[in-house]
Amino acid sequence: MSTPHTALKGLSSLATKHVLLALAAQYQHDTGTPVNIETIGGVDAAKRVAASGASGEAIDLIFLGSDAIDQLIAAGHVRQGSRVDWVKSTVAVAVRSGAAKPDIGTEDAVKAAVIAAPSISYSTGPSGVYLAKLFARWGIADEVHAKLVQAPSGVPVGSLVASGRVALGFQQLSELLGMDGIDVLGNLPEAIACITTFSSGIPTSRDAAASQLAQGFQSFLAAKRTEAFKQKYGMYWV
Repeated sequence: MSTPHTALKGLSSLATKHVLLALAAQYQHDTGTPVNIETIGGVDAAKRVAASGASGEAIDLIFLGSDAIDQLIAAGHVRQGSRVDWVKSTVAVAVRSGAAKPDIGTEDAVKAAVIAAPSISYSTGPSGVYLAKLFARWGIADEVHAKLVQAPSGVPVGSLVASGRVALGFQQLSELLGMDGIDVLGNLPEAIACITTFSSGIPTSRDAAASQLAQGFQSFLAAKRTEAFKQKYGMYWV
């Protein structure tokens, strides 16, 4: 193990929390460079990065869905050319532990389960955007909106399901796995599968030295040898 270098600070949405913490620990073991990851709601993370130039907050890396990273690049808050895609994730469905388990094996079955559920929830992240469009395509957007319990940024959908506030929850599989009080029914079926690519980017507020250090961790995240870590947390290598 090499001599420790200056620590990196990363900001991440909840979807990649557990896999990032595991990968950061491995990277520190391999290189001696500590990587401190703070996980918050994706919307709030994007706002923090956007404000970092004015606030002076030292955020070396931001980890969000690829669309959100692209928006930060377009707005000038993340460096052009710094986006690195490093993991993909599926969207899964969950009910409270012990509750009846609806069929989700086909698109029609999922639609029927959504219509039958007294309440549903999805996140404010990429999966929530996708589901809102799906329900609109099915012609049930108004019906769903009437019984939607929107998970606030930073609040896991699974926690709302576990507490009984929500009967049917949709979220990244990585966020649902291992959560107490819920049963994960499985991923959305292939016909309506939602695959989210998660990416990293370097804020424009960072200097050249910090950016170079950040690129080292980005390269590690995207390496094939990290695949086992990603699979363990319900995600997979890009």
